[in-house]
Amino acid sequence: MVSVGSGKAEVFLDEHGILQLKWSRQAIIHSSDAEGAVQMVNELRGQTERPLLVDMATTSEVSRGARAVFAQPCQASHVALPGASPVDKVIANFVLAMNKTARPKRFFTSRTEAMEWLMKSAAA
Repeated sequence: MVSVGSGKAEVFLDEHGILQLKWSRQAIIHSSDAEGAVQMVNELRGQTERPLLVDMATTSEVSRGARAVFAQPCQASHVALPGASPVDKVIANFVLAMNKTARPKRFFTSRTEAMEWLMKSAAA
């Protein structure tokens, strides 16, 4: 597990081969935080395309600069963004709409469903 963004997030590769990026509760994500997280995801990914779960459900704010970073193409094979609140959905929809890659990406209201979807993609 690696800490990024001055401890605002953790990135790790789980036992299923899924990269997980978990932002801290009430984190305010700035562009430098987002850049550090993307860099760490790419480093942990290595030479293998891997699915990515991005847990932003408890963040407080995502700056305009961070949204621009998240809008850039991601190296993950699939991206799942679980969340529960209307704010989570707005943030996720913005990130998903701005990221113009052909790679599959979805918002889920259930972390379990998000993990199931990612595990299917990892097995394919």
